[in-house]
Order: sequence, then structure tokens, then C-alpha cells
Amino acid sequence: MRNLVNIFEMSPRDGLQNEKKFISTDEKVFLIDQLSQCGFNKIETSSFVSHKWVPQLADAAEVFSKINRNKNTKYTALTPNERGFNDALNANVDEVAIFTAASETFCKKNTNCDIETSLKRFIPITEKASKLNIPVRGYISCVTHCPYENFVNPKIVGQIAKDLFKMGCYEISLGDTTGKGTPDQTLEVVKECLKYLSADKLAGHFHDTYQNALDNINVCLENGIKTFDASVGGLGGCPYSPGAKGNVATEKVNKLLLSKGYETNLDRDRLKECSVIAQKLILN
Repeated sequence: MRNLVNIFEMSPRDGLQNEKKFISTDEKVFLIDQLSQCGFNKIETSSFVSHKWVPQLADAAEVFSKINRNKNTKYTALTPNERGFNDALNANVDEVAIFTAASETFCKKNTNCDIETSLKRFIPITEKASKLNIPVRGYISCVTHCPYENFVNPKIVGQIAKDLFKMGCYEISLGDTTGKGTPDQTLEVVKECLKYLSADKLAGHFHDTYQNALDNINVCLENGIKTFDASVGGLGGCPYSPGAKGNVATEKVNKLLLSKGYETNLDRDRLKECSVIAQKLILN
């Protein structure tokens, strides 16, 4: 379907990771089970990271063991290192994601190493995943702005995208972590990445802190990108990016895409119900 756009649901992982109040395992499972009925191709379910750094997701393995899996949905997880990858394998994860940043300072705060080292750490993961036929997705944070360094050079983003793809990532998600990226800046980043990768290998991940997300998505669509990360209810934020309040809401992205004549295959009514459920999780 030429007009099909994929929305990659982020709320169980990126949406909840920054919440200070611990969301119970059963509550997470309930949200994921409801999301599984919306028609998503992929749901980022949790993250196999150190419990010390992201205590909210310490129950990743238990969540994966309890969810009711929809045969039409892939359940994915973030894996920052080999140990996390191995834990993800034990949890029968369908797909994994690795992540770095286009800012040295952010990368050091987020992964305790510089960009070059972070990329080297991923090689054993991508090699093992390839042998096991497990898809690997790549994330690049701070593609337009860094909360510590301000503007980011688009050329750095393009080079990292090239490196991640060469390493074996089937898709690279471009993350506007601060939400400060404007359409013009997003266009520069996209054009730089398109020097090395085709549009079908790129995705957009926009925070809506300054209400730029939908405009940035439009820029991506105009350049052939047809996968976008989003979170029901606009949940989310990054613990290492002060002020980045939340991911763009899935229901907003879905509405925009439908208004422009694209198909998403999502159930709008169920999507609204999930948005309410997600908001209640963080308000209760």
C-alpha cells in the first residue's frame, strides 16, 4: 500500500521510562494488551537496561512474560549492551533497538561513553542478532539540538545513521529529543541522512515540547519517510534531557496522517481509549 504510514507505538517504554512513580507490572501489561488491539505493527514494550539507571523498567522480563501477544504485532525492546540483548533473547523479544546520540555530552550522560565507543559497543549485538535473524533498529538522539550543547551539526547525524545502517540496523529513527527542532532544521537532518540511506530506512521520533512535532512529521513525509514513533496520550520524556516533556501523541499523528490521505490501519476508537488509560497511569 503506497499510502500506508507506520506508527511505531512507544508509550510502554519511552512513554513511561521517566515517570518517578512506579507503574505496576500489571498496569503496564494492561496498557500493552489494550494497545495490541489497536492495529499497531510494532509496540516498544520495555527496555533491558540497568535497574539503577531506569528503575521504572526493572520489570521488563516479567512484562514480556505476561502480555497477551497479538500475532500481527511485534513486541520490541531497547537493549543498550550485550547483557541487555541476552536478557531480551530470554524474554522472547521480537526485535531490539540500540541507541546513541549526535551529541558527545548527551551520549556520555545517557550511555556513559562517547559516540565512537557507543557504536563499537553495538557491534557484538548486531552480529549476534544477525546470526539469530533478529531485526535491530537504531536510534539517534538529539538530531537537531542537545540540552547541553545546543545546536547539532546535521553532518554528524548523517554519518552516525550511515554507521548504524552499515552495522546492520534495518531502520534508523531520528530523535528530536529536546523538541526544539524546527521544520527547516529537520529538513537539513533528513537531507543529510538521505545522502547515505533511502527514505524507507529512516523514521522520525519527535517530542512535542514546543509543538513542532507535526510540522516536522510533514517535512519527513514530503521527503518520503513513512515511519513515525509516537506515544498514546503524549506520554514520555528523556531523563537526560531536562524540559523535554513528551513524545508526540499517537492520536495526533494518526489524525494528521488520515487528514492527508494516508492509511495507518489503526482503530481510532481504541486509540482514544488507550490514551485515556495511559494518562490515568501517570495521574493516579
